[in-house]
Amino acid sequence: MKCLECQNHTIMLRSVFWRAAVHNLRPRRTPACRLVSTCGGVPVALADAESIFALSSGHGRCGVAVVRASGPASATALRCMTGLRCNLPPPRKALLRSITDPRSKEVLDRGLVLWFPAPHSFTGEDSVEFHIHGGPAVITAVLHALGSVPGMRPAEAGEFTRRAFQAGKLGLTEVEGLGDLIHAETEAQRRQALRQMSGELGRLYRDWTHKVKRCLAHVEAFIDFSEDELIEDGVLDKVDKWVRDLQAEMERHLQDERRGERLRSGVQVVIAGATNAGKSSLLNTLCQRPAAIVSPIAGTTRDVVETALDIGGFPVLLSDTAGLRESLDLVEREGVRRARQRVEQADLTLVVVDCTHLPSDAKQIATFLQGHLSSVLPAQEQPETVFPEDRFLLVLNKTDLLPEGKRLKLDSELSSVSGLPPVCQISCNTNEGLEDFLAALHNSVKTLCGNPLSCAPTLTQARHRAHLQQCFAALAQYQRYRDIDLALAAEGVRLALVSLGRITGRVGAEEILDIIFKDFCIGK
Repeated sequence: MKCLECQNHTIMLRSVFWRAAVHNLRPRRTPACRLVSTCGGVPVALADAESIFALSSGHGRCGVAVVRASGPASATALRCMTGLRCNLPPPRKALLRSITDPRSKEVLDRGLVLWFPAPHSFTGEDSVEFHIHGGPAVITAVLHALGSVPGMRPAEAGEFTRRAFQAGKLGLTEVEGLGDLIHAETEAQRRQALRQMSGELGRLYRDWTHKVKRCLAHVEAFIDFSEDELIEDGVLDKVDKWVRDLQAEMERHLQDERRGERLRSGVQVVIAGATNAGKSSLLNTLCQRPAAIVSPIAGTTRDVVETALDIGGFPVLLSDTAGLRESLDLVEREGVRRARQRVEQADLTLVVVDCTHLPSDAKQIATFLQGHLSSVLPAQEQPETVFPEDRFLLVLNKTDLLPEGKRLKLDSELSSVSGLPPVCQISCNTNEGLEDFLAALHNSVKTLCGNPLSCAPTLTQARHRAHLQQCFAALAQYQRYRDIDLALAAEGVRLALVSLGRITGRVGAEEILDIIFKDFCIGK
């Protein structure tokens, strides 16, 4: 076998990826580093102008604040502000120093400094951290002093993470996981974000990217060299199988019922039902504060009242809505319209029923509840017999107003009824049955979100889903045109690669050429 270089350039690659690779591999000019200033006798270079600094520990009074600087001027700032004239501190070891203003030499604070030389830092650049006292005056003084160091400027929002991404320290999915971890408010959100930041989701997408690159490389090689009989038989048959396997994997990944997205943004739980059923009382009981006005007057709630909750470690956005009834009042009618709209958008609906309105005949209770559920459900979603258990909880409120005998009879009747979602009996007045209701609510929310640590990593961003759907459709284009026009089929694979690259943030033409020469030798 002979490789491409052995053919004395008699074979020319006609692929557009070759031209793109040649363009991308052109050497780039690097600006020379020249001295322009000094800081406390320490020379500062022109390249230091790209150094940045910011408060990394968040604003507000605290015991310890962390100020971070990154870029070529970090070493200069460290020397200027700590009085280190010669050697820098040992990497990643805390050193207690007086932190001074580089111009006035005034001592601003006494704290720890840590030195992170490139490339072993978060951003991949020279970095330094100042661990100082967290008072506003101290923080302001240290930031002002850093700004006076030649070449230093305040960082823009997210710029440290952007530099980490550009240096290859983090992939795009890992960057998104880091952002989710910072904003995580519940235990389940923390677990999911930490799993994504560790790179598990990124590794899955990079694996798919490599497989699509391999498909594209083989198709492009077949187009370029098959006429000269330089390609082995069965190349396209292999690609066909790889594409089918990829589509099957992606389809399973997409059929996750939006669990990861729900966990990231919060489960939309809506309280709905007739007027005066106790919906606002239930909201106030769950959030343990008077979030909604409660009164015996029917139709008190007109607009949607929202509150965020942590239900057993899962994020919930709970919405109280107007009572569902026909009304001549224009404001109330708008409230009812908004309530029905929220029910349509909800992940889980808590249908609240006033126990005192149940039929006296126990045998008619099931029929009454089914009719009540149908009045809450959007018309296009009404089932014929069974209501989806993962989308509804039936809450029978005001059980404290029922006689003991009637409550026991109600329990017996409901236990033998089929076709209803889970039923909980509570009293928002006495909190009776609240523990069982919270357990049922937690189980429903957990089912909707799934376990973030089990099975394969789930989709967490709407943009991931959109790009994967585009990738799936592009692979289908390959199958559609495979026997009609191979160039169009190859374009489908290329579009699939672009869609995956938009998720991971990386895709390059050079990598496709690498696979062409690695998988088989052109000229066989």
